[in-house]
Amino acid sequence: MPWLTFMKEVIRDNRTTGAFGPSSRRLAEVVTDLARLQDAKVIVEYGSGEGVFTEAVLQKKAPDAYFIALEVSASLVEATKKRCPTATVIHDGAQNAQQYLREAGHEHCDAIVSGLPWTRFDDELQNEILEATYNVLAPGGRFVTFAYAMSPLFPSGRRFFRDKLPGRFPDVTRVGPIWKNLPPCHVYMAQKPA
Repeated sequence: MPWLTFMKEVIRDNRTTGAFGPSSRRLAEVVTDLARLQDAKVIVEYGSGEGVFTEAVLQKKAPDAYFIALEVSASLVEATKKRCPTATVIHDGAQNAQQYLREAGHEHCDAIVSGLPWTRFDDELQNEILEATYNVLAPGGRFVTFAYAMSPLFPSGRRFFRDKLPGRFPDVTRVGPIWKNLPPCHVYMAQKPA
């Protein structure tokens, strides 16, 4: 029922759920590989959705790595917990990641994987989450996100992927398109200076 769950969320709140359906396993593989999870001691996921990325993170992270996922939709939190019962999934926004890391005794994280719909966010929310992302990443940490191939055609997508992301992170790499996803997308890996 993943497609049905997603469509309910898109209809209910299309500002926070921007997917046409769950991400593909291929996209999850590319995102989690670029994040270099095997080397990360602390990992955060933004927007767990149905748990496709969450599942990939759990498979690739070191056994002693600390991992939390944040999701703003209560029904998608439950869907992720059902798919990945060992994951710590928090019902809250990405901009509050540092609060939860500090509560667990961590000041920073080494990797962030994101399924957030950046084109759905207004200018202020994009800024808030991007600034929180930069601040919570340790030096040398990696932030990996994706955008549907047509996202940069929209003003909010162009603003984020062509201006804001490279404006905040001097080292951004684009990979793709990833054809085995509906619709196809590009993956962006941004690394914080060491």
